[in-house]
Amino acid sequence: MSSSLTLYPDLPAARTRVIVRDVAVVLLLAFFVWCGFKVHDVVDQLSSLALGVQEAGTSVQGGFASAAEAVDGVPLVGEALGEALNAAGSGTGGNVASLGQSGADAVHLLARTLGLATALLPAIVLLVVVVPRRLRGVREMSAARHVSAVDPIDPERRRLLAMRAAFGLPFRDLLPYTRDPFGDLVAGRYDALVAAALAEVGLRDRHPSGQR
Repeated sequence: MSSSLTLYPDLPAARTRVIVRDVAVVLLLAFFVWCGFKVHDVVDQLSSLALGVQEAGTSVQGGFASAAEAVDGVPLVGEALGEALNAAGSGTGGNVASLGQSGADAVHLLARTLGLATALLPAIVLLVVVVPRRLRGVREMSAARHVSAVDPIDPERRRLLAMRAAFGLPFRDLLPYTRDPFGDLVAGRYDALVAAALAEVGLRDRHPSGQR
């Protein structure tokens, strides 16, 4: 079945349209991914505020630690005063630093979430709209090619394809191929009708009989 898979039409105009649509879909997907990265980067920059808070808390804690080291050698009260300063540093600067780190982590998570949502949501909508239609077109072309390729010079098979075109296609689709579709069908002139039937799915008649 894979050997008869037809991804693109034979007819140049139809083939160009399908290729342009496929390229447009790929470009749109790439654009959505780019937008996702941009949103991530913009939101992630907000983490600098939280990191600033963290650095400030770390500096305060470091100041208390330095003061504790300075008084640690003072006789009698030095050790107790040093412990008190270290505890004060942990209770003030340490808490602020921890709060800043938590804020930075939350901003990073938000940036990733918004970036993924910006890229994935429109991409999913686009693929839901485009992919089923594209797959349906591939199946129709592949089926038509398979039907037309089986004993293509068999008059009966060509007659059935011609009947499908004459009775199933609107006249606006038949007129570019024949001005008298039913007359052609009655007279056994099937080439134009077969060409119209295959052109409906973007294929061309590769085995015309040369009828006029």
